[in-house]
Amino acid sequence: MGPVTHLAEDPEFQQTHFVVIDFEGTTPAGRSPEPIEVACLGLRHQPGQGPQPTGFRWESLMRPPAHAPVTPADTAQMGIRPEDVAGRPPAGEALARLDADLPDAPTLLVAHSAAVEAGFLYRYRQHCTRLAMLPVLDTIRMARLAHPGLPRYSLDTLIDHFGLPRPEQRHRAMGDVEVTALLFQRLLADLAHTGAVTTLAALARQCARPPKAAEPEQLTFG
Repeated sequence: MGPVTHLAEDPEFQQTHFVVIDFEGTTPAGRSPEPIEVACLGLRHQPGQGPQPTGFRWESLMRPPAHAPVTPADTAQMGIRPEDVAGRPPAGEALARLDADLPDAPTLLVAHSAAVEAGFLYRYRQHCTRLAMLPVLDTIRMARLAHPGLPRYSLDTLIDHFGLPRPEQRHRAMGDVEVTALLFQRLLADLAHTGAVTTLAALARQCARPPKAAEPEQLTFG
Protein backbone atom coordinates (compact mmCIF):
# COMPACT_ATOMS: atom_id res chain seq x y z
CA MET A 1 0.00 0.00 0.00
CA GLY A 2 1.33 3.41 -0.94
CA PRO A 3 1.42 6.48 1.29
CA VAL A 4 -1.90 7.94 2.45
CA THR A 5 -2.58 11.13 0.50
CA HIS A 6 -6.13 11.88 1.64
CA LEU A 7 -7.70 11.70 5.08
CA ALA A 8 -10.54 9.43 3.90
CA GLU A 9 -7.94 6.85 2.76
CA ASP A 10 -6.44 6.47 6.23
CA PRO A 11 -7.55 3.11 7.75
CA GLU A 12 -7.31 4.49 11.28
CA PHE A 13 -9.63 7.38 10.33
CA GLN A 14 -12.08 4.97 8.69
CA GLN A 15 -12.28 2.73 11.77
CA THR A 16 -12.57 5.42 14.43
CA HIS A 17 -15.84 6.15 16.20
CA PHE A 18 -15.89 9.91 16.80
CA VAL A 19 -17.99 10.78 19.84
CA VAL A 20 -18.97 14.44 20.05
CA ILE A 21 -19.43 15.41 23.69
CA ASP A 22 -20.68 18.49 25.52
CA PHE A 23 -21.17 19.37 29.17
CA GLU A 24 -23.22 22.12 30.74
CA GLY A 25 -22.34 23.09 34.28
CA THR A 26 -22.54 25.44 37.21
CA THR A 27 -19.65 27.70 38.24
CA PRO A 28 -19.69 28.19 42.01
CA ALA A 29 -17.56 31.09 43.24
CA GLY A 30 -14.16 29.95 44.41
CA ARG A 31 -14.80 26.31 43.49
CA SER A 32 -14.37 24.14 40.41
CA PRO A 33 -17.27 23.99 37.91
CA GLU A 34 -19.69 21.10 38.35
CA PRO A 35 -21.45 19.31 35.47
CA ILE A 36 -25.24 19.28 35.40
CA GLU A 37 -25.80 17.90 31.89
CA VAL A 38 -23.88 15.78 29.38
CA ALA A 39 -24.69 14.66 25.85
CA CYS A 40 -22.89 12.57 23.23
CA LEU A 41 -23.41 11.76 19.55
CA GLY A 42 -21.43 9.15 17.59
CA LEU A 43 -20.07 9.60 14.04
CA ARG A 44 -18.12 7.27 11.76
CA HIS A 45 -16.74 7.74 8.26
CA GLN A 46 -18.88 6.58 5.36
CA PRO A 47 -17.24 6.42 1.90
CA GLY A 48 -18.06 9.50 -0.12
CA GLN A 49 -19.95 11.10 2.78
CA GLY A 50 -17.48 11.66 5.59
CA PRO A 51 -18.40 11.01 9.23
CA GLN A 52 -22.10 10.20 9.61
CA PRO A 53 -24.23 9.40 12.69
CA THR A 54 -23.77 5.85 13.97
CA GLY A 55 -26.88 5.73 16.13
CA PHE A 56 -24.98 6.22 19.38
CA ARG A 57 -26.77 9.01 21.21
CA TRP A 58 -26.64 9.60 24.95
CA GLU A 59 -27.71 12.38 27.32
CA SER A 60 -28.37 12.90 31.00
CA LEU A 61 -29.03 15.62 33.50
CA MET A 62 -27.00 15.42 36.73
CA ARG A 63 -27.60 16.62 40.26
CA PRO A 64 -24.84 18.99 41.34
CA PRO A 65 -23.36 18.91 44.84
CA ALA A 66 -24.84 21.26 47.43
CA HIS A 67 -22.03 23.81 47.05
CA ALA A 68 -22.73 24.24 43.30
CA PRO A 69 -26.48 24.75 42.92
CA VAL A 70 -28.22 25.83 39.72
CA THR A 71 -28.56 29.60 40.02
CA PRO A 72 -31.03 32.00 38.37
CA ALA A 73 -28.21 33.04 36.02
CA ASP A 74 -27.68 29.40 35.03
CA THR A 75 -31.40 28.99 34.35
CA ALA A 76 -31.44 32.18 32.26
CA GLN A 77 -28.60 30.89 30.07
CA MET A 78 -29.39 27.17 29.83
CA GLY A 79 -33.06 26.87 30.71
CA ILE A 80 -32.20 24.25 33.34
CA ARG A 81 -34.01 24.79 36.66
CA PRO A 82 -33.03 23.51 40.10
CA GLU A 83 -36.07 21.20 40.09
CA ASP A 84 -34.93 19.70 36.76
CA VAL A 85 -31.80 18.26 38.39
CA ALA A 86 -33.07 17.63 41.93
CA GLY A 87 -33.92 13.96 41.35
CA ARG A 88 -31.18 13.17 38.88
CA PRO A 89 -28.10 11.02 39.55
CA PRO A 90 -24.93 12.76 40.70
CA ALA A 91 -22.22 13.31 38.10
CA GLY A 92 -20.12 10.33 39.12
CA GLU A 93 -23.04 7.93 38.71
CA ALA A 94 -24.16 9.40 35.38
CA LEU A 95 -20.65 9.38 33.93
CA ALA A 96 -20.12 5.79 35.04
CA ARG A 97 -23.23 4.83 33.06
CA LEU A 98 -22.00 6.75 30.02
CA ASP A 99 -18.61 5.09 30.32
CA ALA A 100 -20.24 1.65 30.37
CA ASP A 101 -22.42 2.49 27.36
CA LEU A 102 -19.55 3.80 25.24
CA PRO A 103 -19.10 1.63 22.11
CA ASP A 104 -16.12 -0.73 22.03
CA ALA A 105 -14.77 0.53 18.69
CA PRO A 106 -11.63 2.71 18.61
CA THR A 107 -12.96 6.03 19.89
CA LEU A 108 -11.89 9.66 19.78
CA LEU A 109 -13.82 12.40 21.54
CA VAL A 110 -14.71 15.69 19.84
CA ALA A 111 -15.68 18.91 21.61
CA HIS A 112 -15.73 22.65 21.08
CA SER A 113 -13.35 24.31 23.51
CA ALA A 114 -12.26 20.87 24.62
CA ALA A 115 -10.55 22.03 27.82
CA VAL A 116 -13.96 22.21 29.51
CA GLU A 117 -14.96 18.65 28.61
CA ALA A 118 -11.48 17.31 29.32
CA GLY A 119 -11.51 19.01 32.71
CA PHE A 120 -14.79 17.42 33.78
CA LEU A 121 -13.67 13.99 32.59
CA TYR A 122 -10.38 14.28 34.45
CA ARG A 123 -12.01 15.36 37.69
CA TYR A 124 -14.42 12.40 37.51
CA ARG A 125 -11.85 9.97 36.06
CA GLN A 126 -12.42 7.40 38.82
CA HIS A 127 -16.01 7.03 37.58
CA CYS A 128 -15.34 7.13 33.81
CA THR A 129 -11.96 5.53 33.29
CA ARG A 130 -12.43 4.85 29.57
CA LEU A 131 -13.63 8.35 28.73
CA ALA A 132 -10.94 10.01 30.84
CA MET A 133 -8.20 8.21 28.88
CA LEU A 134 -9.40 9.41 25.46
CA PRO A 135 -7.89 12.38 23.59
CA VAL A 136 -10.37 15.13 22.75
CA LEU A 137 -10.29 16.72 19.29
CA ASP A 138 -10.95 20.43 19.71
CA THR A 139 -13.01 22.04 16.94
CA ILE A 140 -11.50 25.41 17.91
CA ARG A 141 -8.04 24.08 17.01
CA MET A 142 -9.45 22.55 13.84
CA ALA A 143 -11.07 25.85 12.85
CA ARG A 144 -7.86 27.78 13.46
CA LEU A 145 -5.96 25.30 11.29
CA ALA A 146 -8.53 25.28 8.49
CA HIS A 147 -9.49 28.97 8.62
CA PRO A 148 -6.68 31.05 10.13
CA GLY A 149 -7.38 34.73 10.64
CA LEU A 150 -10.98 34.63 11.80
CA PRO A 151 -11.59 37.28 14.45
CA ARG A 152 -13.09 34.77 16.90
CA TYR A 153 -13.58 31.03 17.16
CA SER A 154 -16.48 30.79 19.59
CA LEU A 155 -19.21 28.32 18.71
CA ASP A 156 -21.69 31.12 17.98
CA THR A 157 -19.19 32.85 15.68
CA LEU A 158 -18.50 29.66 13.74
CA ILE A 159 -22.21 28.83 13.49
CA ASP A 160 -22.73 32.21 11.83
CA HIS A 161 -19.57 32.02 9.71
CA PHE A 162 -20.52 28.66 8.18
CA GLY A 163 -24.28 29.26 8.10
CA LEU A 164 -24.98 26.26 10.34
CA PRO A 165 -28.48 25.85 11.81
CA ARG A 166 -28.59 27.37 15.26
CA PRO A 167 -29.90 24.94 17.89
CA GLU A 168 -33.33 25.72 19.28
CA GLN A 169 -31.83 25.00 22.69
CA ARG A 170 -28.44 26.67 22.55
CA HIS A 171 -26.51 26.02 25.78
CA ARG A 172 -28.25 22.68 26.27
CA ALA A 173 -25.89 19.74 25.89
CA MET A 174 -27.61 17.84 23.06
CA GLY A 175 -28.34 20.96 21.03
CA ASP A 176 -24.71 22.02 21.27
CA VAL A 177 -23.51 18.49 20.48
CA GLU A 178 -25.62 18.36 17.32
CA VAL A 179 -24.29 21.66 15.97
CA THR A 180 -20.72 20.77 17.01
CA ALA A 181 -21.09 17.55 14.99
CA LEU A 182 -22.07 19.62 11.94
CA LEU A 183 -19.12 21.93 12.55
CA PHE A 184 -16.79 18.92 12.88
CA GLN A 185 -18.02 17.50 9.56
CA ARG A 186 -17.49 20.86 7.84
CA LEU A 187 -14.01 21.39 9.28
CA LEU A 188 -12.91 17.85 8.40
CA ALA A 189 -14.01 18.44 4.80
CA ASP A 190 -12.12 21.75 4.68
CA LEU A 191 -8.95 20.27 6.17
CA ALA A 192 -9.09 17.28 3.81
CA HIS A 193 -9.67 19.56 0.82
CA THR A 194 -6.68 21.75 1.61
CA GLY A 195 -4.46 18.76 2.39
CA ALA A 196 -3.59 20.25 5.79
CA VAL A 197 -3.99 16.78 7.32
CA THR A 198 -3.94 13.41 5.56
CA THR A 199 -4.07 11.01 8.52
CA LEU A 200 -5.93 10.75 11.79
CA ALA A 201 -2.61 10.75 13.62
CA ALA A 202 -1.71 14.10 12.05
CA LEU A 203 -5.13 15.51 12.90
CA ALA A 204 -4.83 14.38 16.51
CA ARG A 205 -1.28 15.71 16.79
CA GLN A 206 -2.34 19.20 15.70
CA CYS A 207 -5.88 19.46 17.07
CA ALA A 208 -6.39 17.06 19.98
CA ARG A 209 -5.99 17.61 23.70
CA PRO A 210 -4.16 14.60 25.21
CA PRO A 211 -5.85 13.04 28.25
CA LYS A 212 -4.40 14.32 31.49
CA ALA A 213 -5.35 11.02 33.11
CA ALA A 214 -2.70 9.32 30.95
CA GLU A 215 0.12 11.46 32.35
CA PRO A 216 2.43 9.82 34.90
CA GLU A 217 1.52 10.48 38.51
CA GLN A 218 3.85 12.97 40.18
CA LEU A 219 5.17 11.72 43.51
CA THR A 220 5.63 14.24 46.29
CA PHE A 221 7.68 13.77 49.44
CA GLY A 222 6.90 15.65 52.60
